[in-house]
Amino acid sequence: MLAKLLLLSSIAANPLHPSGSANILFFITNDCPIANSYAPEIQRICADYASKGVACTLVYSDPTLDAAAIHKHFADYGYKPPIEAVSDAHHQLAHATGATITPEAVIVGKDGKVLYRGRIDNFYAALGKPRRFATEHDLRQALDEVLAGKPVTHPQTQAIGCYIPQP
Repeated sequence: MLAKLLLLSSIAANPLHPSGSANILFFITNDCPIANSYAPEIQRICADYASKGVACTLVYSDPTLDAAAIHKHFADYGYKPPIEAVSDAHHQLAHATGATITPEAVIVGKDGKVLYRGRIDNFYAALGKPRRFATEHDLRQALDEVLAGKPVTHPQTQAIGCYIPQP
């Protein structure tokens, strides 16, 4: 199913089949200001959960981006390994997970099942309406529940951002 997925880093396995505890797929585009504003928080989340067996993959969902543009964006926003990057130009991962917005986070469990899909936190109340700070950290809560072997309390939340561009 993912034969045409362009791997842009050393990702060892299919993003839908974690080798560790879970994978977080962050659906982003290079020109979504909300997705770009989350770069530091995405990096903090990935750093905080790496030692717990959680891998992070940036899923570039814009079909017009080539590998050079993705590599440039990855570097410009300070992303580094072990964070991975893939191009989902044909939206195979978006369709498989139900993602429609950037930024949208998806937690994939060991068995390949989507355990959470939605916002990273509630920093944005609506488009163009940021809060002073986030008061709900949905992705972190879901990750903590997954790692504790508990069901995710809120397996789906509404992400706020840019729509994934259609091919």
